[in-house]
Amino acid sequence: MQILAMKSICPDFLLAMGAVHQYCSQGVARCGKELLKDSRLSVFRFLSASPNARMSQAIDLGFGRSAAVWSNAQDRMSYERPNGHTFSLYLKGGAGTRRLDGSFSARGRPGALCIMPQGHSSEWEITDFFEFVHLYVPDDQMRRMFAETFDRDARLMTVPEVTFADAPALAHTLRQMTKAMSAGGHLLAEEAMTQAIIDFFVDPRYGGMRSCVISGGLAPHVRRRSLEYIEAHLDETIRLQDLAAIGQLSAFHFQRMFRASYGVSPHGWVAHRRVERAKSMLRGPDPIAQIASACGFSSQSHMTRAFKLGTGVTPSAYRQRQ
Repeated sequence: MQILAMKSICPDFLLAMGAVHQYCSQGVARCGKELLKDSRLSVFRFLSASPNARMSQAIDLGFGRSAAVWSNAQDRMSYERPNGHTFSLYLKGGAGTRRLDGSFSARGRPGALCIMPQGHSSEWEITDFFEFVHLYVPDDQMRRMFAETFDRDARLMTVPEVTFADAPALAHTLRQMTKAMSAGGHLLAEEAMTQAIIDFFVDPRYGGMRSCVISGGLAPHVRRRSLEYIEAHLDETIRLQDLAAIGQLSAFHFQRMFRASYGVSPHGWVAHRRVERAKSMLRGPDPIAQIASACGFSSQSHMTRAFKLGTGVTPSAYRQRQ
């Protein structure tokens, strides 16, 4: 089944198709007897290097986020300090999968949840066939979604390591995402992905929110006024010095403190908000060129490039799916 055209898939998916690109993280992957060293490895890349792992579906969910359905059997996998956070849900089988490092005695099963945070290390033995879905989210996007959803400082976000857990709400939304992938429903898959991350954040066993005193980020009233300014001026050129003036800070200090508070740079936040506004407007009848102007893009082609980077599809393709 084709989810997206080859050239619109995220970089890690292209790797699986044979393209030689670098994507996310540092680490060492061991697949069977082969030791593969690379300066930029992700969990997706580890699996792509395995001779036994097979990917049946993949989808680009925008801003570096993606998902893939895999199967594997008779394999041994090691993940060493990969970049990005990986949410894994077992769909079929799993009793022949066990974790070798640490004191884990449980085995996989349908509905079992594993969370592999950025920088974790783990080693797995797979004897019997099983099928699973992976959701890949870069750390900066996790932090942005946390800050945007809860209006909390991004440094309060925590992502624990989880192995073979029961999390019914999160499992349900990951299954919904998988069904949307099978049906070719990009928008539904993106919505399920967003809900899955929210389900994770609000679950006190996994995401939750820790209380601590932090320093160095933007004051709450500056955060609020900065976001209000961005929303009110999305159709204009937004300059760093104008944002910095809201908090009476230098551009350098504002940029550093904004990233500390939201997990992404001001530019990254504005780019995301422009794409989100464009998505909303594309549900209406306005011409794409008019939408580009209303969202602050310099031209329709500029919007097309940014929109495709953020969603994996062009504005025209997105509109056709509504």
